[in-house]
Amino acid sequence: MVNYCWYTTTPSEYCDLKFHKECVEAPLKIKHPYYPRHPLELCINYYEASYCSCCGRKIMNLKYHCTVYQTSMHPTCAMKLIPVIDQQKIHVHPLTFFPRQNSLICNVCGLIEKYATYVCLRCNFVAQRDCMYFPHTIKISRHNHRISHVSSLRYEKYPCGVCHQSIDGGYGAYTCHKCGDYAVHSRCALGKDVWDGEELEGIPEKDEDDITQDAPPFCKISKGLIHYFLHDHHLRLEENILYDENKLCEACVMPIFEEKLYSCTDCDFILHETCLKAHRRIQHALHPHLLILKTINNVYGDFRCDACWRSCGGFVYQCPKEECDFKLDVRCASISEPFDYQGHEDPLFLSLDPEKKLLCEVCKDTGRQVLNCIKCDFIVCMECATLPYKARYKNDKHFLTLSWGEEGCEKYWCDECENSVYTYFYWCNDCCTILHTFCLFGEDPYMKPGQCFELYRKKFQILAKRNISRPICHYCMKPCQGKIFKTEDSTTCSWRCASCIQSSPIPDPAISSQIWRVLGGV
Repeated sequence: MVNYCWYTTTPSEYCDLKFHKECVEAPLKIKHPYYPRHPLELCINYYEASYCSCCGRKIMNLKYHCTVYQTSMHPTCAMKLIPVIDQQKIHVHPLTFFPRQNSLICNVCGLIEKYATYVCLRCNFVAQRDCMYFPHTIKISRHNHRISHVSSLRYEKYPCGVCHQSIDGGYGAYTCHKCGDYAVHSRCALGKDVWDGEELEGIPEKDEDDITQDAPPFCKISKGLIHYFLHDHHLRLEENILYDENKLCEACVMPIFEEKLYSCTDCDFILHETCLKAHRRIQHALHPHLLILKTINNVYGDFRCDACWRSCGGFVYQCPKEECDFKLDVRCASISEPFDYQGHEDPLFLSLDPEKKLLCEVCKDTGRQVLNCIKCDFIVCMECATLPYKARYKNDKHFLTLSWGEEGCEKYWCDECENSVYTYFYWCNDCCTILHTFCLFGEDPYMKPGQCFELYRKKFQILAKRNISRPICHYCMKPCQGKIFKTEDSTTCSWRCASCIQSSPIPDPAISSQIWRVLGGV
C-alpha cells in the first residue's frame, strides 16, 4: 500500500511503508500562484472527505490546505505552478485551472455553478471541474438508442428528453445521431436511474441490444387463434364478453371489463388484448437496464413492484443482470412518457427525484414514485395512475369512473361496505353508485386467488371473493370485502391484516380501528 499518495513510490529501508519522493521532500509550507496571500500548509487529512481543487479527485491522506479559503490540493498538484489538463474529449486546446469561484457558464453542461473551473487561454471555453471527465457515449433509460456528447446542438432550443425543459443549443449536451431531434441536458443524462454508469465509446453495438428488432410476443395460427410465447397452449380471441369479476387476466391480474380477451383452448389462462401485446423486452424510464417479460418462478409466485410497491402475482418485467433485482408489474411497465392520463388534460412525466416525497392528488398519500404535470402542480402516484379509469360493478349496468376530491354526487357512502367515502372512489354518474377502490378490486388487487405465500413462517392461501357469505377478518373484525387470506387457524381480509395478526396474534382494538379508518371505514 502506498502511504499518502497514488503515484510511483520509494520504499523505506527499515519497514514496509512506501512514500513518494515528492511527498518526502515536500516543504511544510508553499506559496501557490493561485493563493498568493495565504500559504498552503502540508497536513494529513484524517477525518473529513476532501477533494483536490485542481484535479477534482479525492484526497486520501497528505494534502496542502489553506485554512482561509478552505481549499485543499494533492501535493503533486500543488507542485505544478500552472495546472493544465489536456482533455481532448471535451476541448481541442489545453485547459488551465482557474481556482476562484465564479459565475461563468460551463460550456460542457450549460450551467452556472460556483466551483473552480478550467478555462482555455486561446478561446472562450469554460469547463467546470466536475464536467471534465463526462463520458462521451452512453445509453440511458429514456431512449432506445445510444447518445453522445456534443459541444453544441444544431438548433438553438431543444426539449430535454429527461427533464423536458428547454436546452440551450449553444452549450454541450447529449444527442442521438440516429434520431436527429433527440437531446438531453448533460447533467440530466448522467442522473440516478437514468445512466447505468458505463462508457460505451469504442464498444460496438450488438444486434441483441436493439429491442425494436425483437420478435412479437405471439404468432398467428389461424383467424382468431394464436400462440403466446409465455403459454404452452393456443389462445382464442373472444369478443363481447359479459363482465365476470372472477375472470382475471394472467398478466395484470385485473378483471376483463370491455376489452377483447384471449382465452386458452385447454385451460383457464386468460389475457387482455392489451396485455397480450406487451413487448418481450422494454427500456423503461425508471431503470437504466433492459427489462425482460417473464412469469414469476419463485416458490410462491408473487413479487413486489419497484414502482408502486404493490405485491403482484401476474407477469413481471425483470432486470436480467445478476446484481440487479429491479421488477415492474405489467401495468406500471406500460407507463411511458409522455403519459396520457384520463384524469388530467395535460401529459404527465415521471418525477426526476424519487426520494422527494410528493403528495398524490388522488389518494393524498406520499412516498411512492409519481408522475407530474410540467404545466401545473398536478401529481399522481404510480399506484393511482395504473388503476383503471373506468371499471365495471356487478350491480350496475354502467361503467364506474375513478373520481377524487369533491367530485361525484351528494351520496358519500360505499354501496358495498356502507361505510363513508373520502379521497378517491369509483362512481356512476347515472345511478350514483359509489364504491371504495378496495371494495371494487380488493385491497390487494394484483394478488391472484389460488396463490400462496409465506408470512412469519405461516403459509397463507388466497381465496376468491365471496359475495354471499363473507367471513369476518380475525384481525380488524370486519367482513372480508375482497379476497380472503386463509391459514389453518386464521382468516384475514388483506395482506396488511394477515401481517398484523401474525406479528401481534391478539388484536389491539386501537390498531384495528386505525386500520379500518385507513381502509375507508368510520
